[in-house]
Amino acid sequence: MAKILDALNACAGLFGACGVAAAAAAAHLPGAEHLHSVALILLAHSAALLGLTSRAREATPGARLWLAAALAITLGAALFSADVTLLTLRGARLFPMAAPTGGITMILGWLAAGVASLIDLRRRYPSLTGKPLS
Repeated sequence: MAKILDALNACAGLFGACGVAAAAAAAHLPGAEHLHSVALILLAHSAALLGLTSRAREATPGARLWLAAALAITLGAALFSADVTLLTLRGARLFPMAAPTGGITMILGWLAAGVASLIDLRRRYPSLTGKPLS
């Protein structure tokens, strides 16, 4: 799992760099306003990926779900950003429905992160389950 997490951290760095480039392109290229959305997605999710991979490295019951969340968010952000960038700069699509598929995949990743948080919360604070403490 460590190799996958290291690869995801590399993706986070790539997302950050591409996010800055997309913001610059949106500011300076005529007709490239849609790249603001790409920049926002990439920059926000690059930081989130670093946190998700950090949580996935912990030996908790939710570790695999943290990994799944990171993988989903990576795939979703890449699909969304590639499709919107390609459409903006070339007038073509990656494939039909690529951006919406990426968006839905990111949403599912965030939901997985929420469930992983609840799993870890329940493990750390068993009194929240409504069961009496021993």
